[in-house]
Amino acid sequence: MGWNEPPDGNKGKDPWGKRGNGEGPPDLDEIVRKMQQGLGGLFGKRSTGVGSGGKPPALLWVLIVLIVGIFAATDMVYFIDQQDRGVVLRFGAYQQTWQPGLNVRLPRPIEEVMIVNVEQVRPLTHKAHMLTQDENIVDVEMAVQWRIDDPSAFLFNVADPTATLRQVIESVVREVIGKSTLDFVLTEGRSQIAQQQFVLIQETLDDYRIGITISTVEMQPAKPPEEVKAAFDDAIKAREDEQRLVNEAEAYRNDIIPKARGAAARLREEATGYKARVIAMAEGEASRFEQLFTEYQRAPAITRQRLYLESIEAVLSSTNKVLLDTEGSNNLMYIPIDRLINDPGRTQSFNIPRDFNLDSNVTQAGQLRGRLDSRNRGLR
Repeated sequence: MGWNEPPDGNKGKDPWGKRGNGEGPPDLDEIVRKMQQGLGGLFGKRSTGVGSGGKPPALLWVLIVLIVGIFAATDMVYFIDQQDRGVVLRFGAYQQTWQPGLNVRLPRPIEEVMIVNVEQVRPLTHKAHMLTQDENIVDVEMAVQWRIDDPSAFLFNVADPTATLRQVIESVVREVIGKSTLDFVLTEGRSQIAQQQFVLIQETLDDYRIGITISTVEMQPAKPPEEVKAAFDDAIKAREDEQRLVNEAEAYRNDIIPKARGAAARLREEATGYKARVIAMAEGEASRFEQLFTEYQRAPAITRQRLYLESIEAVLSSTNKVLLDTEGSNNLMYIPIDRLINDPGRTQSFNIPRDFNLDSNVTQAGQLRGRLDSRNRGLR
């Protein structure tokens, strides 16, 4: 008895409790046969077995074409960001460089796109012992910032662009430091050395056509050898003191020069005023002399007497002595009035000549005093 035959007493029933009227589960052989027919239709063959409908698998082909088309469309469309550039390779050979935006390429493996960031600034440092022109060793450290300028040249012109850049920097630094003295490197030459290195590095990279642009080159403070570091520190301190003294001298000069210029201007103004005053006095004296000469021509005796009295007054104006000239006598009488004024209680005796006429001398003295007072009033 087969496995699908019903047991005795249950004729007409299958193992699942159903009758054998064709309503039972499908036969396993039939299931395997249908699977084989489906696989044969997938590869373009028609099944001639029993139960085959003979219909072509058109829906399956449409599905396959649709899937392939979607995959190709999504693989051919490429979007490039703003900071990137796309290098297109066709069977491994360079074709073009894509700019930012939406681009279309052939599907892989025909074309391949390599993305290169051209806006990223990449740092690179170099530190080494260098020999200067005066045969001294100095520790130099350089900081270089660079970015990619030409993506295709960066990818294909040089095997290892980063290593090449490092070697170029080392070569340029040795060249520039080797042409400079140690004193120049340690003190004021740092900015000049960095500028020279920037120019030489960029020129060398342009000759190599490596596709790299140097952004900045900064040189860190160089250090002398440890054996002579103390001496160089003293030298640097001495230069700082020198600069400080120079600044102080400049400040003093800026303070004293304006004062000196002001004093010189004041002296010039005073000299100009003195010149004008002297010229005016000289012109006045000349005019006065001309007028006096005119009066002398008119009355010589009176003018001569007047000049004599003015001269006597000018000579004796600063003294407190009185001189009396006696008429008809060559004797000059001196009366010490200043002593009498300073010591009025002191009595002195005077030797008066016998021919001295008190009334006549007193009269002459009064006349002389009156003439002097009238001349002074006339001058005022």
